Amino acid sequence: MNYMEQRITDSLKTNYMPYAMSVIISRAIPEIDGFKPSHRKLLYTMYKMGLLTGAKTKSANVVGQTMKLNPHGDGAIYETMVRLTRGNESLLHPLVDSKGNFGKVYSRDMAYAAARYTEVKLDPICQELFKNIDKDTVEFVDNYDGTLKEPTLLPVTFPSVLVNANQGIAVGMASNVASFNLGEVCDGEIAYLKDENCDITEYIEAPDFSTGGFLIYDKEQMKNVLETGRGSFKVRAKYTYDKKENLIEITEIPYSTAVEVIMDKIIEHIKAGKLKEIGDIRDETDKEGLKLTIELKRGTDPDALMLKLYKMTPLEDSFGCNFNILIDGKPEVMGVKTILEKWTEFRIGCIKRQTRYDISVKSEKLHLLNGLKKILLDIDKAIKIIRDTDDDGEVVPNLMKGFSIDETQAEFIAEIKLRNLNKKYIMNRLADIENLLKELDELNALLSDEKLIKKYMIDELTQIKKKHAKERKTILLKSDEVETFNAEEKIEDYNLKIYLTKQGYIKKIPLVSLRAGGEHKLKEGDKIQKEFDATNLGELLVFTDKCNVYKTKIYEIEDCKLSQMGEFLKSSLEMEKDEEVIDIFLAGDYKGHFVFAFENGKLAKIPLESYATKTNRKKLINAYSDGSKLIKILHITEDIDMVAYSNVGKILVFNTASVNAKTTRSSNGVQVMTLRKGATLKRISELERTRLKEPDYYRTKNIPAVGCFQKKDGEDDAGQIKMF
Repeated sequence: MNYMEQRITDSLKTNYMPYAMSVIISRAIPEIDGFKPSHRKLLYTMYKMGLLTGAKTKSANVVGQTMKLNPHGDGAIYETMVRLTRGNESLLHPLVDSKGNFGKVYSRDMAYAAARYTEVKLDPICQELFKNIDKDTVEFVDNYDGTLKEPTLLPVTFPSVLVNANQGIAVGMASNVASFNLGEVCDGEIAYLKDENCDITEYIEAPDFSTGGFLIYDKEQMKNVLETGRGSFKVRAKYTYDKKENLIEITEIPYSTAVEVIMDKIIEHIKAGKLKEIGDIRDETDKEGLKLTIELKRGTDPDALMLKLYKMTPLEDSFGCNFNILIDGKPEVMGVKTILEKWTEFRIGCIKRQTRYDISVKSEKLHLLNGLKKILLDIDKAIKIIRDTDDDGEVVPNLMKGFSIDETQAEFIAEIKLRNLNKKYIMNRLADIENLLKELDELNALLSDEKLIKKYMIDELTQIKKKHAKERKTILLKSDEVETFNAEEKIEDYNLKIYLTKQGYIKKIPLVSLRAGGEHKLKEGDKIQKEFDATNLGELLVFTDKCNVYKTKIYEIEDCKLSQMGEFLKSSLEMEKDEEVIDIFLAGDYKGHFVFAFENGKLAKIPLESYATKTNRKKLINAYSDGSKLIKILHITEDIDMVAYSNVGKILVFNTASVNAKTTRSSNGVQVMTLRKGATLKRISELERTRLKEPDYYRTKNIPAVGCFQKKDGEDDAGQIKMF
């Protein structure tokens, strides 16, 4: 078999790029009318089927007809329809009126019925999507096989791109447009039409979702989202408390999650013993709508529990905005005002095209009536010309000669029925000339004056708001007034002792329990490696041999007694199978430094604040350098004297002030002890913990230094370290 060599870049250009562009332009990203091609083809098919005013028809019928425009399988087309239906509740203003089971946007597992069982028609609001589409308001193109025409965009009379949520994942980019309240959007567009420099945030405050809930509103954060089209905000579930039954009923959840996801997370925490206040949880969603019921144990504060659930589960969830929209075939991420600007340009174009069409139609009608006016002078002559003409094909030319009219006018007169060739009929028709002239003057004025077009749009939007606007579903809660869960406020603080064993067990023993006495229970071959005082509200940093550090709150560790083995850190912190604990430290208020001593004689001094995180991360990778074997980690609150020992007997005393601090956790550090070939740093300790005599003999002011051999004259064991 012969293979032709081809550069990978050429292959990507010829094979992958066309696919990627097709996904971006023709599938995943919505356009300025608010629709992706799949939505537009489906809705236009339903419009042509007469489903705007007619009765509902089987969904399978619509799916089949849509295939004439959209060459996809029935499953994909039907799924597109499902999301647009009233029954699914995905949209603030559903575009498809539905009958039957279409699932729910807030349910992950509720399946929609097959297309043969459900019925649909267009919702009345769709009148605003197709208004005057037959007046050349938008471009039409051939469908995929050239047998039909379809619109490239719909001539929407309101900014539907902002009213209904839209999400899409393309190749190398994505789009996630939040939905906004129709009334607010109309007000914002009207304000923009009146003054392009207006502050849109005065009219459009924040997104509004079909699933309701509470949006935690931070003015600066939301302003950034509205101005840039990027950013995120949080939405909370809405609940009521039934005091009589002692249960919480959740009736609205964030748009970005599902009731089953919430239940799974709550059950997970219940099993882990983190939600002991909950007796039972069940999904009681029915025809009336969503209802997630949580039974409380006696004495539970429902509001405090909900604050805890907001923090621990998707009952409070983030919505990430990415207002990426196709403008003339190019994807652009835009703020709300820019979207309104682009939509205004599009809508003005639609109105101009519609006006030109109306001018053309009315001008043609006027032209015909002007011809009719001429035969009013002598109806008998017109009848005589027709009667005296021998050949049918000569009627029009003879009328043209007899009345000095053109072929179109003559053709129109020739087609008038004999019964209508009376003076009264003709006079009535001629009365329309004055009205047509007036209408044409108005249309020409509209076409030439953009101010009149904007007034026309304002009148349209005012009527749309009056007819279709609804109350906001998602209530705004100011962020500075929102109560949040603080675990430490709910947890008792007390003094305790922490013990770490060689094999990685941690014992958290309250001092009250410690006073009771007894012997440590340890695993066979295990021993206590470290012990220190702490409080229940402290935080631990757990270093491992994989250059990771795990952060854990002390209150998350179960209390134990001397007679218990304690908690196995490897399991509780979900470490890797071959990962082992090296040392643990109190984080405190993240003051001071960690000193990392490595076998190659280098020391890294890293501020504790480098391990502090704004988010509640449990694991930090690259916690220290892996350039050389780690010998020891020390925590210092101020610079101190330290003693370094090499494996060839050299001793070096230095002060940590000579080691510059590095903010990068994985820094290799600086050379402190100069080591000859084959020599390594064996251990390091604080000077005050050693019995080293005459430390100044081994001291250096400048690093790196080689150190000195131990003095022989009656020197105690320099390497002996005081026990603590």
